[in-house]
Amino acid sequence: MVWFAVVLALLGALFLALGAQRQGSAVKFDTGGLGLSSNGFLRLLRNPRWLFGLLLLGLGLVSNMMALITAPLTVVQPIGAIALVITTVVNSKDQGITLNRPTVVAISSCVTGSALFVLLAVNATEENNNVTAGEELTIVLLLALAICIFGGLAAAFRQRLNAFVFILGAGVLFGFVAVLTRIIGRQLLDPNGLFLLNVQWYSIIAIAAAGGLGSWFVQNAYSAGPPDLVIAGLTVIDPMVGVAIGITILHELRPHVPPVVAIAMAAAALIAIVGVVALSRHHPEVTSRRNEAARELRGSAEPGQ
Repeated sequence: MVWFAVVLALLGALFLALGAQRQGSAVKFDTGGLGLSSNGFLRLLRNPRWLFGLLLLGLGLVSNMMALITAPLTVVQPIGAIALVITTVVNSKDQGITLNRPTVVAISSCVTGSALFVLLAVNATEENNNVTAGEELTIVLLLALAICIFGGLAAAFRQRLNAFVFILGAGVLFGFVAVLTRIIGRQLLDPNGLFLLNVQWYSIIAIAAAGGLGSWFVQNAYSAGPPDLVIAGLTVIDPMVGVAIGITILHELRPHVPPVVAIAMAAAALIAIVGVVALSRHHPEVTSRRNEAARELRGSAEPGQ
């Protein structure tokens, strides 16, 4: 079963990578690098390339869920980082981009740091199968705060936010969604036989709001940066947020965890996050857009001098 899960995880990584690349190129073509408007999003719903990417992302999500059911998290989760490598290769071929050394180093940092973090976290934590109503409500309230913060930023500064801010927001929101989804899944499988009656209405609303805003952030990240940056942010930030919630709110930290493990987890997280930041600054597509914007700014300033 473990090898079957590995195959499913590899297929999931492939589907996620190809789906992100398809959607990213569709959004970039539609917006021309500008922010995604409401009308632009409606156009995407009629774009075959974007819809095909959505289908691939759905297949990737299903494959990963099946893999997690049939094998330990330590086996499946690190494989997801391969999606970043696949996305980078596919996108560079599709866009005719030659990857520079800082981009390769940044991607290596993302993959290495996130894989190490997940492996260390799984060995330092244990799942809480008896989440209290107070713990669930705390998570929902924190998620509501995150929605207000990132939603406010999007409303006030959307035209000035860069791809990293969009993907940071998406990673945080989807990290909360993953935790609440796991909690609801446990509630549905509760042996008391109540099924949906175990599920709290505010958790459903919170997941819907966070999923909607997170998806909007992802699409805006596509319009402001390369798809490999989107995958990098999600594969790094999402699991870190989930683990942080598990440790601080759900009390999933195992007893007598050596301090060196906590230090190693912090170091791995730092390596991965630095990789995402570096990718958002040094990716050839990002630097090309930045240089083009600088030339346009100089060109608009010259006639007035």
